[in-house]
Amino acid sequence: MNQYEIAVLYHPDLEIDMEKATKKVEKIFTDNGGKIVSMDNWGKRKLAYTISKQDHAVYVIYTIEMPGTGVAKTEYSLNITDEVIRFLITRPDLKAIAKAEVAKAEKAKKAAERGDRDNDSYDKESEE
Repeated sequence: MNQYEIAVLYHPDLEIDMEKATKKVEKIFTDNGGKIVSMDNWGKRKLAYTISKQDHAVYVIYTIEMPGTGVAKTEYSLNITDEVIRFLITRPDLKAIAKAEVAKAEKAKKAAERGDRDNDSYDKESEE
């Protein structure tokens, strides 16, 4: 199974009752062989440009594990779903993400070491 990130822009009027719309979209994912790994609701945001006469949309980012054959079916289903204004399906570069996490951990480790050395030298000066 491949991992995909799917950004779904919901109609802004659905912000009050997102439960029904998200259940409908999640059912589309699971019906096409997908498994939802995570969901991140960003809330209502202003669009860069008007889409379907709307200036705002509710952004929800899903991380899905799905076979490649289910992607085309998912795209088709999302295209005809009234609650969805726009969507984008991408495959994240897992190697780049892992590399960034390692670099971030190393940077934090070096910062912690610098902080410890600064504290040690400060303690020695205060003792003298």
